[in-house]
Formats: sequence, structure tokens, C-alpha cells
Amino acid sequence: MGRWSEERVISAAPDSSSLAAARKLAHPGPWSESGSNDVLVWGKCQGSGKTPYQVSVDVVAPAYRCSCPSRKFPCKHALALLLLWARGEAAEAGAEAAGFAQEWAAQRADRATAKEQRQSGQPADPEAQAKRLAARLALMDAGIADFSRWLTDVARTGLAAARQQPYSWWDGVAARLVDAQLPGLAEQVREMASEVNARADWADHLLVNVGRWWALTKAWSQRDSLAPGEFADLRAALGWATASSDVQGKESLPGPWLVLGAHRSDDGRLQQQRTWLRSPEGTVVVVLDFASQGQSLATPQLAGALLNTTVARYPGSAPQRAMFTSPVEPQGTAAGLGDGGTIATALLQESAAVAASPWRIRHPVLLGNVTVSPAGAGWILDGDGQALPLLDAPLDSLLALTGGHAVSMFGELEDGHFRPLTVVVNEKVVTP
Repeated sequence: MGRWSEERVISAAPDSSSLAAARKLAHPGPWSESGSNDVLVWGKCQGSGKTPYQVSVDVVAPAYRCSCPSRKFPCKHALALLLLWARGEAAEAGAEAAGFAQEWAAQRADRATAKEQRQSGQPADPEAQAKRLAARLALMDAGIADFSRWLTDVARTGLAAARQQPYSWWDGVAARLVDAQLPGLAEQVREMASEVNARADWADHLLVNVGRWWALTKAWSQRDSLAPGEFADLRAALGWATASSDVQGKESLPGPWLVLGAHRSDDGRLQQQRTWLRSPEGTVVVVLDFASQGQSLATPQLAGALLNTTVARYPGSAPQRAMFTSPVEPQGTAAGLGDGGTIATALLQESAAVAASPWRIRHPVLLGNVTVSPAGAGWILDGDGQALPLLDAPLDSLLALTGGHAVSMFGELEDGHFRPLTVVVNEKVVTP
């Protein structure tokens, strides 16, 4: 593969600000261990933390990987490395790829081989699979041990001391977790770096999450004794994804499935869409769709719609993630969502779900006879006098839709707050 021109590097930039930041780093000073071959360009860039960022670029695909917390692809570090490579100022040609670049390339090759085998119907090599699994588990074991030591330090020095640490301190921990194949845990740590300074209840929030992280490390050390569903929840929390090919074809639950509500989020690097469904028997599942920057999410399903389709569930405790296993055909709309419960009942349901899966961060609930209060950022109140603060709620829209009347509402309980996704007004399901 020939060297890229600077124009090609510039065309790969996600935006002008990323390119401007890359130009400031595009000099040999902060770079070390850089090199290139026919496929890869790699190097380490010294940032504000002690640990340099590990940058790898597949210039054939192209594809990019960096251990920095940026949510852009390619990030400024990858762009800066490519600019240096294009100018011939760094990235020694013909060098042996660094370990982190080799590992990334091997993982990409394994995924490509597995995909080809699935498409061609070839059986996977059991011995090669066992070696890859053993290597991953050893890497995760080392990462969990390192993370446990860090949590011990946090407990010893105190939460107030952790709050005073710069972002680079949190980012260094997250980068090591990414290298240890624990991306889900890494993302939680990166989010905490912002939340400890942004939230008024930062101390309670950090304490809960440190406790949850410690429980995760202990559960991982006892993973062989966990039930299949418990282990599935654990690996999902750590970011070890289950391939859709391992789910498809194992189950086919018929509909019609009622769309209870949906929520979209965008962290700048990855978009997510959660669609909550309920079967005629009352089984609740969530369909997750993802899209990286520049890609489009799947078309959202209309709240209150009945879908003539089948789904298969991923392993784990209820409510489980699911995927569609047949074409989705709308089959009219429902008159409401059914009877909703009280806030007290919803909290009990959430407690039972968390007891079964301590890593759960949100729980779907259908509430009945609730009103919206405009106090502060907004609250919902039920007929028993119980209340919950609203989260990510379009308060003006909710007040206009409900007009002060009691309604049924579906949403997600998360961190002691309620995120409203749908409202039932005159037996019509409406998205606020």
C-alpha cells in the first residue's frame, strides 16, 4: 500500500476541529515507537497523562484505533500520525509492528475470518477458537486485577481525593481497561470523570458505582460458578458482546409485538437506539441498534404500533435484549398500553431486577394514574403521593400533552429518576 497524500488524510478527518488539533500534534516530538508496513501505521503519542496513547491505523481498509477517550473516528491522534506518515517524518517503513498494533490487526483478521466462515458455511476451527478464548480471558484477568488495585487505592485515599483528579487520571485507567478487552467498564470510568464534577450528588453517585465496580471484579473471579444468565449479564456489563449469529436461529418468539417506547442517545462517537417491546403473553424485551459516526440508525418503530414479526432473545436475565428474526410488518396500533402500576410497585420491580442482575442501570416500567409537576426539572406523582424526578424529559411537551390530568406513562427507571418515553392520552400512545 503506497503512502497516503496529505490531501487524502485531510479528507478522512471527521471535522475541521479534529484536523486543526491533529496539525498541532503532527510533529515528531510527542511520538514514539512509530512504524509502518504494507497495511498498518502505528505509534504512541504522549498526552497529558503518564501513559502514551496507542494509535493504530489500517490504511487498506481503512480503520482506526486509539486508546484516547475521543468519540471521533479518526481521532486527532490518528490523523496526526497519518500526516507524519504522509510527509515521511515518522512511522519508520518496514518495521515490525508494535504489540498493540499486531493484536488489533489479529483481532480484525479473526473477525473477518469468522464472518467469511459463517457466510460460506464452513465450520470454525475449535482449536483456534479455544486459543483465542484463552488469550482473551488471560488479558481480561490481568485487567480486572489491575482495576481491583485501583479501586482499593480509591477507597484508601477517599472519594473526595478522586474528585480532585484530572481527567487524564481517569482516562489512563479507562485506556488500560480497553487494552484488557473490557470496553464496557472503560466507558463507565470515562463517564465518571465528567459526572463527578457535573453532578450535585457526585459523592453518592461515585460511591454506588465504585461499589458496583468492586462487585464486578469479585463476580469475574467467581465466573465459573455463575449460572449462564448471570454470566451473560456480567460479560455484557464488561463490554464482551455476544455475536448476533450466536442468537439468531436459536429462538423465534411470535408476535404481534407491541412497541412500548424507544429512546435514542448519541455520545458523539456511537449512536444507540433502544426499542422496548411486549409480547401478547407480557414478555418485555429491548431491541438495541447501534451506528457509528456518519452512519444512520435503523428506522424507529412507531410507539403503540403492533409489529407482526418474530424475535430471539440474547442470554441474560429479564428483561432481555432481543433481535428481530423475520421481516417487521406493522399490524395497526393498540388502544393504549394496558394497565399501569404505582411508583412503589415499579420501585419494587426494579429492586428485584437489580437483585438478579446488580449491573443493571435501567429498568422499563409502565405507570398508571400519574401527573406531571413542573417543579424544578420536573416530577411525576401518582395517586398514592409517591413521586420520582424526571430524566431527559421535554417538560413543556409533557405538560401540554397531559394538561394536568392523570395519564399512563411508559419509561425507564434509571439512577432514581424516570425517563418518560411514551404517554397515553385518550387511549392514544404519544411520544412526548
